[in-house]
Amino acid sequence: MRAARLIKMVLLLQGRVSMSASDLARELDVSERTVTRDAQALAEAGVPVYAERGRAGGYRLIGGYRTRLTGLDRDEAAALFLSGVPGALREMGLEDAASAARLKVSAALLPSLRDAPASAGRRFHLDAPGWWQEPETPEHLPAVARAVWADLVVRVVYRRRDGESVARRLEPYGLVLKAGVWYVCARADGEHPGFRVYRIDRFGEVADGEEGFVRDESFDLPGFWAERAAGFARAMLRETVLVRVSAAGAARLPYVTDDRESVLAALEAAGEADERGRVTVALAVESYDVAFGQLMPLGQEVEVLEPAGLRERFADAARAMGVLYGRDHQGE
Repeated sequence: MRAARLIKMVLLLQGRVSMSASDLARELDVSERTVTRDAQALAEAGVPVYAERGRAGGYRLIGGYRTRLTGLDRDEAAALFLSGVPGALREMGLEDAASAARLKVSAALLPSLRDAPASAGRRFHLDAPGWWQEPETPEHLPAVARAVWADLVVRVVYRRRDGESVARRLEPYGLVLKAGVWYVCARADGEHPGFRVYRIDRFGEVADGEEGFVRDESFDLPGFWAERAAGFARAMLRETVLVRVSAAGAARLPYVTDDRESVLAALEAAGEADERGRVTVALAVESYDVAFGQLMPLGQEVEVLEPAGLRERFADAARAMGVLYGRDHQGE
């Protein structure tokens, strides 16, 4: 622990002209007294750390000293490629590895390039969760992440959508963060063998030991996820609604539904517009309740033709709105 901190201190000083004791203490998450002791230990080991007293003082390396301790270990190298996703790094327990990797890379850069990491950080930030969602870190995410990085088998208890809990032996191949929700793509055995997708927040128990597995190098995580996500979206569209939409409604329709691609395909397959410039479109929807909520914001730009029950529901809503807005401004 202390050796890693001393190395980090040297790398910090190597990347800057001078640092105050308070700045070092904050970066190293220790007290200023510990910084003083660490600086003394480095000096005794032959590292030329010089302390300048006074208001503008601080610690610095003298004599152009440069350490060769800039090689990345495996965890640091992996974390470096995720350094643009700080929230995800924290949740997976890789924040310290990423910090060490950034320091080592910065220390290895020419002085004229050392502001590049900070420059990029000021210009790009990825905020993965959707709006109005308070992201929650799944309890077992760090354990699953460790197993993914180390190619270790995990044994889990998984709560399915129907509420039933099942035990599974998984070979975790990759993690996916989608709209603030963490998933693991894993090869499972048992009654449903093969590659599957699991929500990590549904893991009730996770046991990771020393049993490793041989990774199938042909497995393509982005391709697998894209295929499964598309299949999931199609499977959710269980009902069909026939609508007549205006040109304005057709332009807005892909943005009020969950599956933009299926809506664009339906519009492409629609026939010619009628004399009012409206086209009839068969939309695949998750349910009639969902369709009601999605199509209502389009107002008069969309007319539901079938099924009759959903059309009548829109008619009832239109009559109620007419009564509400037919009153005078005093509400009498």
